[in-house]
Amino acid sequence: MQQGAGTRALVSSRDVTETLTVFLFFTALLAGALNAVAGGGSFLTLPALIYVGVPPVMANATSAVALWPASMSTAWAYRREFAPAGRWLAVLSAVSVVGGLCGALLLVRTSDTSFLRLLPWLMLVASATFTFGGYLTVYVRGQSAVFAASPDDRPTGWTLLLQLVIAVYGGYFGGGMGIMMLAVFAVTGMTDMHAMNGLKALLAVAINGIAVIEFVRTGAIAWSPAVVMIAGGMIGGYAGAALARRLHGYQVRWFVIVVAWTMTVYFFARPA
Repeated sequence: MQQGAGTRALVSSRDVTETLTVFLFFTALLAGALNAVAGGGSFLTLPALIYVGVPPVMANATSAVALWPASMSTAWAYRREFAPAGRWLAVLSAVSVVGGLCGALLLVRTSDTSFLRLLPWLMLVASATFTFGGYLTVYVRGQSAVFAASPDDRPTGWTLLLQLVIAVYGGYFGGGMGIMMLAVFAVTGMTDMHAMNGLKALLAVAINGIAVIEFVRTGAIAWSPAVVMIAGGMIGGYAGAALARRLHGYQVRWFVIVVAWTMTVYFFARPA
């Protein structure tokens, strides 16, 4: 009888593990598709990892690792759009790498308790940015005199400072980072949306890439769920390109907005 009970417990535990693996895979698949179409995939992956029991700081680092290969695919898809922004690439990339590393260093030195206290506010910033980012871009474009590109068409000191702040935020958390960068490019004077998206995708790879290296170096990754989510994210990112051709962008955007605010409310209401 005791042996039978132990066998049932083992099977039950295995079933739970398989169920959670499937859950993480499909969560990452959906997140990868969202990132390819409208962004906001981390609104799904981070809560999912915390839900299955990954510690908060490790969950945030693992989420970044899980979605990074998909972001590389996006950047590759925009490779033809890099040329118009070529004069900005070197300096903005350098600033982004420095900021991303600083953000990652801050994250790995944050306790789980402190990060869990910060998380609702980080989610709030990300949700608000995602929801109102379009209005922000239009507004700041009208205030572009201070931030506009210098006569040699290179970003000004203000632009580099803003990008550094965004990169630090991206290395630490990252939600809404892409929309923040688009706003900065707009006030700098860029008007070609394809070039802006291409530059944003490349800088996101730089920011998240250096952060991922630091997370790996410090052992901040939960590798078992990370591998499952990398596979799901890459498949979702590839499928997202096809999905983008079938759906109106605003439909996907509103889905992400609903998910973002739901997760924000959840983390504010969640017991400490």
